[in-house]
Amino acid sequence: MSKNIFQIGNGDLTFEDIERIINENLKLELSPAAKERIQRCRDYLDYKIETATEPLYGITTGFGSLCSHNISQDELSTLQENLVKSHACSVGQEMPHVIVKLMFLLKAHALSLGHSGVQVITVQRIIDFFNNDVMPIVYDRGSLGASGDLAPLANLFLPLIGVGDVYYKGKRCEAISVLDEFGWEPVKLKSKEGLALLNGTQFMSANGVFAILKAFRLSKKADLIAAISLEAFDGRLDPFMDCIQQMRPHKGQIETGAAFRKLLEGSELIKQPGKHVQDPYSFRCIPQVHGATKDAIRHASSVLLTEINSVTDNPTIFPDEDLIISGGNFHGQPLALVYDYLAIAMAELGNISERRVAQLIMGLRGLPEFLVAEPGLNSGFMIPQYAAASMVSQNKMYCYAASSDSIVSSNGQEDHVSMGANAATKLYKVMDNLELILAIELMNAAQGIDFRRPLKSSPYIEQFLKAYRNEVPFIKEDIVMYKEIHKTVAFLKRFKCDY
Repeated sequence: MSKNIFQIGNGDLTFEDIERIINENLKLELSPAAKERIQRCRDYLDYKIETATEPLYGITTGFGSLCSHNISQDELSTLQENLVKSHACSVGQEMPHVIVKLMFLLKAHALSLGHSGVQVITVQRIIDFFNNDVMPIVYDRGSLGASGDLAPLANLFLPLIGVGDVYYKGKRCEAISVLDEFGWEPVKLKSKEGLALLNGTQFMSANGVFAILKAFRLSKKADLIAAISLEAFDGRLDPFMDCIQQMRPHKGQIETGAAFRKLLEGSELIKQPGKHVQDPYSFRCIPQVHGATKDAIRHASSVLLTEINSVTDNPTIFPDEDLIISGGNFHGQPLALVYDYLAIAMAELGNISERRVAQLIMGLRGLPEFLVAEPGLNSGFMIPQYAAASMVSQNKMYCYAASSDSIVSSNGQEDHVSMGANAATKLYKVMDNLELILAIELMNAAQGIDFRRPLKSSPYIEQFLKAYRNEVPFIKEDIVMYKEIHKTVAFLKRFKCDY
């Protein structure tokens, strides 16, 4: 098999798999085992429809509160097509193409497990869209996160039946025209297939995967930037010693202490005799705060990994057991809860980062006020702290627990919903703000280090700062700051922490 191809259906997806698929632009293909599972389930379902004496929810009946309406066999395909059309009502802002690709990937994987009753051609067409960068237009609002992500998934899969709009080759166009260009017939949905496509948590999960991959990166960068701030502030290394972490052995706390000791190894700055008995909490309690966030990321990633390797449409089909069960695996509560938790944990990295920025600009410990040589004539780093504080405050709004809400839908049939999609999309916003806050801290920390020269930090940090200073200079007098913030964000996006 080519290195540029990833086979769906050969085992569980990992975050490493997903990152490689997206970053290296790998193509997907269905494994032979997956094709066999999918076909076997479809054959079983066709047999059950022919022989069933009782209604099968969503297969020979209507949906939601319409489950008591029986559908004749000659209308089963129309039922599924109508479902996709009527449910395609996601609204708001268009989702980034990377999220749309992740939705395709996660849905193809879930369907490959062979418990959804779809046709092989349906999964293959999802893979065709993925491989050829045919990106349906999906919006960020409309899902309650209960019967799966009905509205955004309907928008995602409209083009499979030749309806709706897509982006292709950088242009927005009608889906049917792209199908014609490739010589693809619109998929003729069979019984259950519309429900299999629309039920499921792939909108929530795709947003969560994107967020968790970013969380892994930002957590490491937060440690690196905080270590630079610690030295710029003439802080103490004592709170990062291993012995104190072992007295309260939370895994994340131990990892954070170890990371700081490694980052600062060989530093002249940190070896200076301490002039201060202790540091403010935003420095002294980094192992506890950053460490708790690491533990939250670990927990959220574990839940999410289980989710993306699960069957979350309904009803679930068990050919070996001769069972078709209408259950609730589409309910997004597991994700909603951990997304709210993760949003709080990531927001706290921004909260403590902004406090370190504030300490650096106060004119303490030999640093000039606002980190500029001539304060008064120059405002220096006064207003970047305002910007960071604004985003910290906004993140507090986003930390409202979406999972604490529920609104009755489908005329009372769906009387408890997770709001997991709202939890997912606001988590995305927290991550964006955090990246900017950390960029502002880096600007301040690097400026502070330059006022400590000629003393040097550790070899690792010096190498990092040298690369940073090639793009963002030391600020001697007032300049337009937003451009430097944007350049810092771009630098951090490219930089890979390998400590």
